[in-house]
Amino acid sequence: MGNTVKRLAILGSTGSIGQQTLEVVRNLPHHFRIVGLAAGKNTALLARQIAEFKPDFVFCQDKKARLANREYELLSLEDIARHPQVDTVVIATSGKAGLAPTLAAVRAGKNVALANKESLVMAGEIITSQAKINGARILPMDSEHSAIWQCLRGETQPAARLILTASGGPFRHYSPQQLNLVTPEQALRHPSWQMGRKVTIDSATLMNKGLEVIEAHWLFDMPFDSIKVLVHPESIIHSMVEFIDGVVKAQLSYPDMRLPIQYALSYPERWPNPELPRLDWSKIKKLTFEPPDFDTFPCLRLAIEAGKKGQTYPAVLCAADEVAVELFLSQRIKFSDIARLVEQILVEHNPIACPTLEEIMTADAWAREKVLKFSHGDNL
Repeated sequence: MGNTVKRLAILGSTGSIGQQTLEVVRNLPHHFRIVGLAAGKNTALLARQIAEFKPDFVFCQDKKARLANREYELLSLEDIARHPQVDTVVIATSGKAGLAPTLAAVRAGKNVALANKESLVMAGEIITSQAKINGARILPMDSEHSAIWQCLRGETQPAARLILTASGGPFRHYSPQQLNLVTPEQALRHPSWQMGRKVTIDSATLMNKGLEVIEAHWLFDMPFDSIKVLVHPESIIHSMVEFIDGVVKAQLSYPDMRLPIQYALSYPERWPNPELPRLDWSKIKKLTFEPPDFDTFPCLRLAIEAGKKGQTYPAVLCAADEVAVELFLSQRIKFSDIARLVEQILVEHNPIACPTLEEIMTADAWAREKVLKFSHGDNL
């Protein structure tokens, strides 16, 4: 197993997770071969990646982009995800763009290293059932879900409770008045992690943690009432699992996304990588915990409620949040308006039970359109 070269396709290769995945590959070149790369608008970086890693298949959102003087096949995201020459598909795209290729990969029985939250939030039931039917394995790349996954390994009995930790973001002690004045520049300065713009804002509103609760429900088949969120500002414990006898296992490491990325890619093994950081226990003076403030950060409450209701509510939650975050980043709404807009859309939504993929995408489109209408009006 150790000598097998894993053939990877990285969808979202120019984003934060995609670039960090390629860093891991650079440090462990004898373990991997990049056979597919896919990116959105950052064609200059994609061209450099193609020149370096020489993939066989490429997807680029910009069809007219001049990428590299090399022989490769231009394919759709779904065709790369299901291609027989791919062993593991890294879904590192953000937003709903990850949904169709994730579904294509699980239907093809692939190993799916999943960093895209929206796929499982929007269509968790469809994706997890298709994964079971087709023998696909979903390998979580989020630090929190990777932590739970690692804590569960070797256990023969199910967990009693999952405890997701959250840094609390940069504004955890802000008053509602202070949150009203938060700028995009402030919100993009995360205290612990280096991440993409969308997920950094979601971390500041705690929406990210709510989405992770929904993901954990699907990944680990755990009831919502058995999944708790705990604010842990030091970001050393990435999550914990409590068992029926009261014993709690925790996974600890330096807050660096390359660690859970490498674990997803090396599974079921662990590989040495001298480039990855180690904890310096002499410098860790304390580990603190506090309950999340649902009143100050209503996005967390909204996400958990949407997850419990199910149906098309989670898809609407994702879509509304994605548009609201963009509106905030372009300074068209206030930071605190993100939660207000999302809540307004959820209240107006007429849900569909047991939705098909088409119905999920219809709900997504409805929510996006509605957010833009509300943001242009005087409803906030």
